[in-house]
Amino acid sequence: MPLLEIRNLVVRYGEIEALRGVSIAVEEGQVVTLLGANGAGKSTTLRAISGLAKPASGDILFDGRSIAGLGPEAIVRMGISHVPEGRRVFPGLTVKENIMLGASNRKASTSEISREADAMFDLFPEIRSFSNALGWTLSGGQLQMVAVARGLMAKPRLLLLDEPSLGLAPVIVQAVFRIISQIRQNTPRSCSSSKMRAWDFRSPIRVLSSKPDASCSAASPSNCGTTKPSPPPISAVTSKPARNEAS
Repeated sequence: MPLLEIRNLVVRYGEIEALRGVSIAVEEGQVVTLLGANGAGKSTTLRAISGLAKPASGDILFDGRSIAGLGPEAIVRMGISHVPEGRRVFPGLTVKENIMLGASNRKASTSEISREADAMFDLFPEIRSFSNALGWTLSGGQLQMVAVARGLMAKPRLLLLDEPSLGLAPVIVQAVFRIISQIRQNTPRSCSSSKMRAWDFRSPIRVLSSKPDASCSAASPSNCGTTKPSPPPISAVTSKPARNEAS
C-alpha cells in the first residue's frame, strides 16, 4: 500500500480549475519530484495534501486513510509536514524560536522541544551560530535551512517541500539538497515540491509533470519520467518548472 496516494484530484480556485484528474502514488522510501511550468499546479498539489486547498473532487489517502477535506492541524498531527514556498520564517523571532514553532502540534515540554531544536543544528551546522539571531538577518539559503528544520520538528512521516531551491545560488542549492538527501537516509520518509534541476535525488521515482491535468503514478512510471532504484529510507515530492528538454 502506498504511503501517499492521490486519486483523480480536482482543485478549483473559484472558476479556475488548478488541478484536473491528478493521480500520484508515493511508496515508502521514495523521493518524488513534480516538474512543470509556472501555474501548472505543483504547489496546489502540495497545498491539497496538507489541507490548505480543498479538493473539489477526487481523494487523497495517507497510509490508507482518506485525508481529503481535513484541516491542516489534523493532517499535521497525522504525520505530514509542509515547508511552504518562500520559507515563511518569522522575522521578529530568533532562529531557534522559529525552529521550535514546528513542534507546536506535539504534546511535549518546552525543555524537550528546546533540546530537539538544538539537535537540529547538528543537521544544519551552517545556522548553528545564528541560533539567537533574528529571522530577518539571515540569507535566503539560511532561511531555507531554518524552514526545513522547523518542518522536521513536527516529526513527520511525510515531508512536503515547496520550491526549496527558489532564489538560491547554485552552491547553496547543492548544500540544501545535500541536507535533504541526509534527511532521506535518516528519517522515515519525505515528500517535496521544488525547483530542482541540477540535483539528482537518486530516488525510486521522479514524477515529471508539466500540465495540471497530467496523470502519473508509481504504478505507471512511463507516464511520468525516468525511474531508478534506490535505498528505502524516505519519501519526497518536489515540484519545479520543467524546461523543454524535461517536458
